[in-house]
Formats: sequence, C-alpha cells, structure tokens
Amino acid sequence: MGFGITETILRDAHQSLIATRMTTEQMLPAVELLDKVGYHSLECWGGATFDSCLRFLNEDPWERLRKIRAAAKNTKLQMLFRGQNILGYRHYADDVVSYFVEKSIANGIDILRIFDALNDPRNLKTAIEATIREKGHVQACICYTISPVHSTESYVKLAKQLEEMGANSICIKDMAGLLLPYTAADLVKALKETVKIPIQLHMHYTAGTASMAYLKAIEAGVDVVDCALSPLALGTSQPATEPIVKTFEGTQYDCGLDLAKINEAKNYFLPLRQEYLKSGLMDAKSMGVDVNTLLYQVPGGMLSNLISQLKQAGKDDKFYEVLEEVPRVREDAGYPPLVTPTSQIVGTQAVMNVICGERYKQVTKEFRGLVRGEYGKTPAKISDDFRKKIIGDEKPITHRPADSIKHELDRFRGEIKDLMVQDEDVLSYALFDKVALKFFEHRKAQLYKMDPSRSDVEAKVTTV
Repeated sequence: MGFGITETILRDAHQSLIATRMTTEQMLPAVELLDKVGYHSLECWGGATFDSCLRFLNEDPWERLRKIRAAAKNTKLQMLFRGQNILGYRHYADDVVSYFVEKSIANGIDILRIFDALNDPRNLKTAIEATIREKGHVQACICYTISPVHSTESYVKLAKQLEEMGANSICIKDMAGLLLPYTAADLVKALKETVKIPIQLHMHYTAGTASMAYLKAIEAGVDVVDCALSPLALGTSQPATEPIVKTFEGTQYDCGLDLAKINEAKNYFLPLRQEYLKSGLMDAKSMGVDVNTLLYQVPGGMLSNLISQLKQAGKDDKFYEVLEEVPRVREDAGYPPLVTPTSQIVGTQAVMNVICGERYKQVTKEFRGLVRGEYGKTPAKISDDFRKKIIGDEKPITHRPADSIKHELDRFRGEIKDLMVQDEDVLSYALFDKVALKFFEHRKAQLYKMDPSRSDVEAKVTTV
C-alpha cells in the first residue's frame, strides 16, 4: 500500500532555509507544475508566511492564498495553524480564532494542520470546532519531543483524545528532527493500532536522520510524509521529495508520483536556489546537519535565534554554555516541546541566565507567563518552589487561558474601519497590528498610484 506526500516548498521549506522570503510572484509559475504531480497536498500558507508577507514583502497574504488556489485546480491546499495563537505569538479570543478559520477555508484552504506548543488540547478546541463547522479537514498535531514525561504511550493517549475531539487525521510534528528511525516505526505502529484516522509525519532534516525515519515510518504504515523539492530541502528543511519517491518506486509502498513531473517542478526552483545563495538569504548554517539538535533538543530555527541574541550582546563565546542551559530551563518550565512560541521563550531565558551569570536573576515577561500558565498546561508539573520564585504570589492559571480573553473582533474592526478594503483585513490587523497598519498604508498608496482619481481606499481588492 502506497503513501502520500505533502510538498512543503511553498511554505515550510522556504521558511526554514530563507526566512520565509519567497514571494508570490516567484511561487505562481511553479504552482501549476506542482498541481500536476499528484501530491496528497501542497503546504502553501500559515506558519510564518502571513507575518513575512506583511512585514517584509509588502504582500497581502490573503491575496497570495487566492492566487495559489486559482492556480492549483487539482491538489488540496494545506496550512499550519497555531491553535489559539492562530499565526501570531499570543493567545487570541475565540471569535478571532473562529473567524480566521472561516476566512482561511473560504479563501481556499482545505486542510488545517492545527498544533499547540504545549500539546494542550484545550488550546486546539476552538480551532478544531471552527474547522469542522466550515467543513475543512482537521489535522491535529502531536508536537514531538523527548523528555522524561514524553513517551510513545503519552503520544498515543493524546492522539486518541484528538480523534475524539473531531480530528480527521493526526500529524506527528517533529520540528527539531528528534524522532529516530526505530522510534518512528514504533510510534506509527502504536498510533495505527489505536486510532482509525490517517497518520502523517512531518520532520526537519536538522539532525540528519529524517530520511531514515521516513523509511521506517512508511514501512510501519504511515499514510503521508512531508517532503520538499531538492532545491530547498535538507538542512533545517524537510527530506528531499525526489529520493523518497525513487526509494519506494516499484515496491509495495510506491507512492505513484510521476518523477518526470517532479523533475520539471524541481528545475523551476533551481535558479531560485542560486538567487537565494547569491543574495545571502540561504546560508551554510541552515543547510548542514547539526548534531547539537540531538544533544540539546534545540530546533534549527532556535539555534540561529540564540546565535543572533548572543552576537547582539557581544557574548558569542557563551554559545555552548547557552546550549547546555536550554535543557535545564526546559526542565524547570515543565518540559515544553520547543516550537513557536515556547522555543523563543525558553531560548531567550537561557541566554539571559548565562549572560547575567545568575540563573533567573532577570526573567522575561513571556517566561513568567509560561510558568504562570498563560500559554496552557505544561507537560510536566512545575514545582511550587520554582513557580513562586518566578511569579511570586501571583495566582497561577489553571483554566483554559482563552476563557479569560473577551471577544476582540468588533473592537479591531472599529480601530481600522477607514483602512479596510476586504473583510480579511481585520484579521491581519488582529494578529500584527502595527505591521498590518504599515502594509495598509503601502497598499493605499499603490491603489492611488493605479487610479489617482480615487484618493481613498474604495478600490476594493478581490475578495471572497
């Protein structure tokens, strides 16, 4: 029995290797080629693409999605959705989460891969319910990590809970590339024995073992794996599509994809790869294998953040001290998986602990929030003594964090009513207020340039 492939070159591959800088203009000629291959889905939206469109590319992320949808007539489109965080870095009110799901599906998304950094199902509830209501496909995630409190049994238990919540499929999301081949086989086998819905495996190549893990997972019956075309594969990206397809060709696991069509799409991206290398967008650090991943459980993107923070503080020589501090901070904080936003929270606190020369002499607002319970329930219980040290006499949060957030949509609409040209603008503003406002002003100037007789923003963009 064959397996499916989700192609990530339009989202995670360029997010991992070139800081999400591929433009819509660069993508569109490839979409029709990718659409003919026969992929299970194209991951093309969500994650950091939304922020990057607005902040760095002066693009409307909603318009990107609509253009990709128009070009991909045969293949399902997939996005990454951070549960109650949506695509931002804090928890949003339920009305914002539900409306974002509604608009994502209305503009062309078929599959929402929904995850929570703490694997707290309460933070997935609203997004799952909204996706079901809008008739989208719920792919609920298990964020994979290694710790004394994480095990095959704990992941299987979580998967069963997610299935009961309405998930249509389960994704094992291994953002750091920590899942070793034989563990992958055991985990997939245990999940297939427990849940009735399909299992997908997402890995980064950072530690150098992902292709081997895919081999064992496919033999164990995984339904879909995430790959990237070779020009933007490996390193901190995904395993390359072409060798995975060729490996299983003619076997009982043959995925049935056309290598000639895959090659045509690959050839489109080769000159772009050269362009990214020449401009410096792609660098050696993100393209190699980093054994520190296996030693310290630090994802590739987090490594580059740590290096950057130390450089800014003039403390490059403290890099290995910080790497050794990360697992200690993670243990203190209840062993959260290291993925956005917990990777940044734990990493920054580790940097501060080392730079200050005293652990927790200074504590970031975000780390205090994590310990207090503002992000949800941590996998392991945080000790009372440590919690008191970090938050003092503040009361810890034990309920679902979003229950404390009042509805926000009407307020956001009121704040930008003069700048809105499409319903979706309120969501762009809700997530990235100042960045979105700057983009709206840029868009207004562009609309005026196209038609100077219209001095306001009445020139509406195409919307759903």
